[in-house]
Amino acid sequence: MKKSGSIFKISGAVGKQIVFKQYKNRQVVTKFPDMSGIIPSAGQRKCRNLFKEAVAFAQAINNDPEKKKAYKGKTRKNQTVFNAAISEYMKMTKKAKK
Repeated sequence: MKKSGSIFKISGAVGKQIVFKQYKNRQVVTKFPDMSGIIPSAGQRKCRNLFKEAVAFAQAINNDPEKKKAYKGKTRKNQTVFNAAISEYMKMTKKAKK
C-alpha cells in the first residue's frame, strides 16, 4: 500500500471478483475481466510463446548461483538479474530473426 497524505492507495485484484486500479489521483474499482471467450491471434500466441521461453531462460539463470553472479555485472542500476535475462533473451531472439 502506498500512503499519500492521509489516504491509503491500494491496487490489485481481490480474488477473481474485483480489481482496484489507480489513475493519477483517483481510484477505480472494477469487476475482474472474464477472458474465457477470448481467442488469441497467431501473432499473440507467437509473442506469448517467445515470452514463455524468455521466462524459462531467466529462471534457469536466476536459480543457478554461478550464472546469477555472472549476470549481476550485466544489470543496470535498480534492475534485477531476472529482468536483465529476459531482456537479453528477447534481444538475442530479435537479432537472430534478422
